[in-house]
Formats: sequence, C-alpha cells, structure tokens
Amino acid sequence: MTPEQYVQDKAAASGSSFYYAFLFLPKLRRAAITAFYAFCREVDDVVDEVSDPGVAATKLAWWRAEVSQAFAGQPHHPVMQALMPHAAEYGIEERQLQEVIQGCQMDLEQTRYLDFQALRRYCHLVAGVVGEGAARIFGQTDPQTTAYAHRLGLALQLTNIIRDVGEDALRGRIYLPVNELQQFDVKAHEILNRVHSDRFVALMKFQAERAQAAYDEALALLPSADRRAQKPGLMMASIYRTLLSEIERDNFQVLNQRVSLTPVRKLWLAWRVQALGKL
Repeated sequence: MTPEQYVQDKAAASGSSFYYAFLFLPKLRRAAITAFYAFCREVDDVVDEVSDPGVAATKLAWWRAEVSQAFAGQPHHPVMQALMPHAAEYGIEERQLQEVIQGCQMDLEQTRYLDFQALRRYCHLVAGVVGEGAARIFGQTDPQTTAYAHRLGLALQLTNIIRDVGEDALRGRIYLPVNELQQFDVKAHEILNRVHSDRFVALMKFQAERAQAAYDEALALLPSADRRAQKPGLMMASIYRTLLSEIERDNFQVLNQRVSLTPVRKLWLAWRVQALGKL
C-alpha cells in the first residue's frame, strides 16, 4: 500500500463529513487535505482507541518526534510520507501539527473544563489550528481568512461536543463547562449516567445557540475574495449546521444515541454549496 492509498483509506473509513467536502477539490489539493486530515485522525485515534493513558501518552510522544523528523526530511509513517510533499506548497507548518498533538494530549490529562475560556483553548488546538491548515490548502489568499478558519473550527468542534456528549461520557469525559452545568443545575453524575432531563435540554440549547453564533461569526469573517476557494469549509459548515439542527429537532437526545446524517445527505449538502453556493 502506498502512503497515498493509506491516507485515502484512513479518510474514507472515518465516514467523516470532511471527506465529502474534499471530493470537489482539484487533485493536488485533495491529496494534501486528505493527508492532513489522516494525520489528525491518527493522533485523535490514539486518545480514543488506546485505553491505557500511559500507552497513549507514549504514542503521542512518538508522533511528536515523527513530525519533527518529517519536517527535517525523514518521514517514516505513511501519513507523513503522504503529507510532506505538499507541506511547502500549501504552507503546512510543523507548529500546526504539534499543536494538534498538544490538543490530543489534553484529552489524556483533562476530563473537565471549568469554563468556556478553558474549553475554547482546547477547541483551538484540536479544531481551530486544523481549520487554519485546511484554509491554506484550499487556497487562502487573504490573511483575514485565518480568523474565519479559526472561528469555523470552533463552531465545528462545539457541534462535535454536542453530538458526542453520550459517547464522551462513556469515556469519563465531559466537555460541557463546569460553570455552565452549575448554571443549569445539571450534575456531572447525570451526564456520566446519561440521564436526560428538561434541565439537560436547557443546557444543550445554550450550547447549540453558541455553536450557531460561531457559524454566523465565521461566515461574516470570510473575505469575499476567498469565498470560492474556501467552499470545502463552507460545505462542512452546511453539513454540520444541518446536523446541529437535527439534534435540536430531536430534543437533544444525544446521551444514549449518536445523531448522524446519511452519506447521501452529506453529499447532497456538499454539492449544493459547490453548485449553488447555498449553505
């Protein structure tokens, strides 16, 4: 298997909405973003799939060294072998990859966030930085697009947090800020035991409103000069906002099930942005 086949399989197997946005890119940009996304999946899987925190920490340390070696001209892992030929062309930096690893490291060390500011730092590392790298690969020309990419990354990650409350609880993690749980009188043990209540719904409505506001802010920050190039990000925004609306419509039944969109619907939403420019 070639490095290119490896990252393609990694991206496709994830079933992520991101994969559908990549389909509409020119060949070289698609190859670059697929490798970049595969890297993000690799390090994220370390945290989600390795049950021993010590082993996971060792694996993340290996990835830190691998990224450094790759940017020094000696990539060993197929993901880095697939990514490095595109790094200079699309402005992919070692700093970005190391910050993504740092965000995953936080998952090993922290299962609660006291307030939104603390959570926002985590979101910046695991999503905002990813958005920054992706925007460059898509064809950023205006520096202002970086601010858009960071805000869109925040919106997407907040949507992930809302969707995955139940799954994260099974791993002992609660990403909803502690002070906001207190504000809505939702106890941590209720989340961990996946108890749905009117108080939980009120809390989640508050989370969803913030996520929707982040999408609006991101779109307002996108310079018109880069709107065409950044269509893949707009596709992701369309898919994730639709998912968020489905979760809201389902009264936030996220504790005991995972709400998702069908592949056909994701593809249609992506095509709609590509063809009609409609979110």
